[in-house]
Parts: sequence; C-alpha cells; structure tokens
Amino acid sequence: MSDMEGMMPELTLDPQEMKAVETPSLTLGGEPEAPAAAPEKPKAAPVVIDDSMLNEAEKKMVNEFAKKIDISDSQMVLQYGAAAQKSVASFSESALGNVRNKDLGEIGDTLTSLTIQLKSLDQEEEEKGLFGFFKKASNRVENMKVQYSKAEVNVDKIVRELEQHQRVLMKDIAMFDQMYELNLKYYKELTMYIIAGKKRLAEIQSGQLEELRRKAEATGAQEDAQAYNDLSQMCNRFDKKLHDLELTRMVSIQMGPQTRMLQNNDTLMVEKIQSSLVNTIPLWKSQMVLALGLENSRKATAAQTAITNATNDLLKKNAEMLKMGTVATAKEAERSIIDIETLQHTNQQLISTLDEVIQIQKEGAQKRKEAEAELGRIEGELRQKLMELRS
Repeated sequence: MSDMEGMMPELTLDPQEMKAVETPSLTLGGEPEAPAAAPEKPKAAPVVIDDSMLNEAEKKMVNEFAKKIDISDSQMVLQYGAAAQKSVASFSESALGNVRNKDLGEIGDTLTSLTIQLKSLDQEEEEKGLFGFFKKASNRVENMKVQYSKAEVNVDKIVRELEQHQRVLMKDIAMFDQMYELNLKYYKELTMYIIAGKKRLAEIQSGQLEELRRKAEATGAQEDAQAYNDLSQMCNRFDKKLHDLELTRMVSIQMGPQTRMLQNNDTLMVEKIQSSLVNTIPLWKSQMVLALGLENSRKATAAQTAITNATNDLLKKNAEMLKMGTVATAKEAERSIIDIETLQHTNQQLISTLDEVIQIQKEGAQKRKEAEAELGRIEGELRQKLMELRS
C-alpha cells in the first residue's frame, strides 16, 4: 500500500478496530514551510458539512457506511466516531507535550550570553581607547591575546550549545509536518462520520419516523405512540452524538493552524541561530585578527622620536575623538525615533489580535445559530408532546 493510501480516512462502528496511531518519528529531512502572506479575506460564508467536501471515492464510502448505521443500537450510538475522537485527543496531547518539554527561553538566554560576551570586548576598547596601546605596548598586546583567548573559549562553548538547539529545532520542525498530516487525516475521518450520520438520520426521520407518526395518529394506539416516541428519542440521541463529533472536528480544524504556528516559531528561531553562526561569529573572529594585526603594525613604528610620537599621538587622538563624536552624533541624528522592527512587531500583533477577535465572533455567531436551531427543535418537541396529550 502506498503512503497516500495509508493516510486515507477509516470509518468503523467498532472502536476496537481502530489502528494504533504511531507517534510521529523525529527526522531531519524536509524543508520548513515558509509562512505565506495572508491575502485580504472576503467575508466568510458559513461552512455546511455535506457531500461537497468529499471526492467520489469518499462519497461512495460514506453512502455504504451510512446503510450500516443502526441508531436503535445504543452501544453503537455511544461509540460512533469514538475512534476518530480518541485520535484527535491523542494528537492534542502529543502537541501539548512537545510544547511543554521545549523551552525556547533557554535558546534566548544562550543568544543573550553570546551578545554579552562579544560586547565585553567592545566595552574594554571604549573604556581605554585605541591609543591606550601606546603605553606599555608589549603588555598591552599580551593582555589583548589573553582577553581574546578567554572570549574565544566562551564563544566556542556557546556555539556548541546553539548548534545543539538548532538540531533539536530542526527535528521538531520535521515532526510538526508529520503531525499536521495526521491531523488532516483525523479531520477527514470526522467529516465523513458526520456526513454519514446526518445522511442516515435524515433517511430515518423522513422515512421510518414519519411512518410511525402517521400510524400513531391514525390508530391512536398506545403501543404505536410509544413506538413513535422511542424512535424519536433515538434520533435525538444520535443527533446529539453528531453534534459532539462536530465539536471534536472543530478542535481538529483549530489544531491545523496551531501546529503551523508552533512550527513557524521553531523555524524563526532556527534562522536566528543560523544567522549568529554564519555571520556574527566569523565577523567577530575576523575583527579579533585585525585588531591584533593592527597592534603589531603599530609597534613597528615605535622607533620614532618622543616628540614626533607625542605630536602624532595627540593629532590621532583628537582626530579619533572627533570622528567618534561626529559619527556618533550623525548616527543618533539619523536614527528614527521608533525602529521599523518595533512598528512591524506592533502591526503583526494588531493583525493577530484582529484575527483572534474575528475567530471569536465567528464562533459566537455559530453558537447562536446552533442555539436558534436547538430552540426550534425544543419548540417542535413541545408542540408534538402537546399534540400527543390532546389525542
């Protein structure tokens, strides 16, 4: 059987026949999906769960399965769709466990340690200044070598930690792809259970139940009225079961984007680590070599006279201070009051908030619609019961 056939939805009236869902294996294969830019959304239309969601093979499977449904079997009604519901529950627990066992804050602490380690060298330069090398040149070079050597050891340790974090995140990204595909399978199974159940329920309500109602009205016999009431109660219980499956299906639908969000978080962190490994670390090491080379070159000119050195030192120091002050002033003057990254982050948070509000409003509208339908059904039952009391 091909991989595609292995992911086909399975319908069963016996939850014991459910195949054990294997825990997704962790692999390094596969590229993480890049988050697509969200297009401007039109006003969403209500989703109707019907045959239009299925292909021809799935429609045939649903039609054949619907014929096997016996709502008079209370055990079958109780277990109807339970296999798919258990799969969704297991999937949710697996996703929760993955998030619970992973601490992205630890990665952030590692990156922060790297930043502090590199900045410590810059702070030393800023405090003593480049021209501090003219005093005790030999000792200064040795101090620089010792300082950079210690920093290199710490940075190498941090690099190993970042590489380990990166490997774990890459495995998680691949695992989220597999979890997403499994969730699609669970969602399809629940959809097919619901469609098959609604199809069978509609057949019973328009056929057998209607015949019993007409018979009870015609004969007025107690046993006929009871038979009609019994079947009506069975239909009601099965309809509640279908509603329960619809709630589970909604959980499965929500797990799709939630899984992608978790995967996207891991992908962003991998990209951040990669940038540090291929850009920040090599740049720092090249600057270290450059600083030592410049210091050694400066020592080659130490044979100049004291007056020339003093004059040159003064001119260079003043020029350096002027440059540093001018550049710093220019940078501060050109810097925006608000960084573009801050505005981007704020905008993303606003969009995310709007999306969540829209989702909440949609769910509220759906619940009100379901409540309206339920009120109509309750009114119909009460009217029917009053009709029975009069007869």
